[in-house]
Amino acid sequence: MTSSSTPSAASSGPPAAGRPLRKLTSRGRDETHRVASPLELFFDLCFVVAIAQAGAQLVHAIAENHAGEGIMNYAMVFFAIWWAWMNFTWFASAYDNDDVLYRVVTLVQIAGVLVLAAGVSRAFDEHDFLAVWLGYAIMRLAMATQWLRAARSATGAERTMTLRYAGGVLLCQIGWLGLLFLPETGRPWLFLVMALAELCVPVFAEKDTSTSWHPHHIAERYGLFTIIVLGETIAAATVAVKTGVEENDALADLLPIATGGLLIVFSAWWVYFVVPIHGHLRSSRQAFLWGYGHYLIFASAAAIGAGLEVAVEQSVGEAHISALAASAAVTLPTALYLLTLWALHSRHFKVGIAQQAVLPVTALAVICCTFLGEWAVLAAGLVSALAVATGTTLTARMTARERTARTAAQAG
Repeated sequence: MTSSSTPSAASSGPPAAGRPLRKLTSRGRDETHRVASPLELFFDLCFVVAIAQAGAQLVHAIAENHAGEGIMNYAMVFFAIWWAWMNFTWFASAYDNDDVLYRVVTLVQIAGVLVLAAGVSRAFDEHDFLAVWLGYAIMRLAMATQWLRAARSATGAERTMTLRYAGGVLLCQIGWLGLLFLPETGRPWLFLVMALAELCVPVFAEKDTSTSWHPHHIAERYGLFTIIVLGETIAAATVAVKTGVEENDALADLLPIATGGLLIVFSAWWVYFVVPIHGHLRSSRQAFLWGYGHYLIFASAAAIGAGLEVAVEQSVGEAHISALAASAAVTLPTALYLLTLWALHSRHFKVGIAQQAVLPVTALAVICCTFLGEWAVLAAGLVSALAVATGTTLTARMTARERTARTAAQAG
């Protein structure tokens, strides 16, 4: 996940799709037209199934007034999903040769996340993490297999790096066994320790050399996954509104939530893609911070959908929480999304205090919307849309001033 190592000339071209077994060697970082493969898109869609399951359980926990426990379980399950997805994404950017064995091992990882998804409800309701652990183990063992396969073709520092990755993945998986044996009170502490250990594996593995990940490919992969998560958010909220209208005839009550939720999701998409980020991914530090920081972006984007479902249930009297708590279920993840996106993306491209302040001020205003009762979600949506309009206007004015200055300079 860091700056590129120098790949061999033989590995600089794109792989031939589905060809028989070939060496798993690093690809060139300077490849042109490097885009996400159909296998990667399929991988993303299957992972969102697990995210949807986690979101549904979060809705249930918050609606039943068990927000603290639900958020903890959500954070743990989402970490497993995100970390397995992210590790594969960066590995594939550097080593995807798309041969038969590579495809099969990737499909095994997909099977693992589906096993994990099947166990999410038991993890939330009964604190039984067996299926979640098993699904995660399948994904991580498959990932270790990929690293060991890459090590067979690597030499020198690159071989050391790939073996460190494989060893780190396997050792961490042993540590996660504690979820099956520790008492419930000890599991959050185990999660914290093991999550930190997992985060340290890439840092340790790449301390001497780095993988040849492709900046444009990585930026596209993260962007596509963001789109899919936001799409799942819209789908979940749409089903909730549809159910509320059909079962409770509450269209008038739900219209402000539906409108506000749509504005929030549209604005979330807009601010993420307003500027291309791949040019910023240059150094090791930038790559690690940007990649790791997306845990909060993905988790908060998915949580917005869960919050909208909670707001709908509270509005029709099916949630055992106050209107304030239901509003917070939408506004808090929205604010977190905006702040994290500003820290990872926007602040690197904004010029001047006014542009830099748009997203942080918007996040604060969205939090303030929490106290507006039944109009909170609509207000948060309008504030988010206003932020998009403000940012677009400020950028247009700056561009116009720069154009005028260039024209004056040329005329002079």
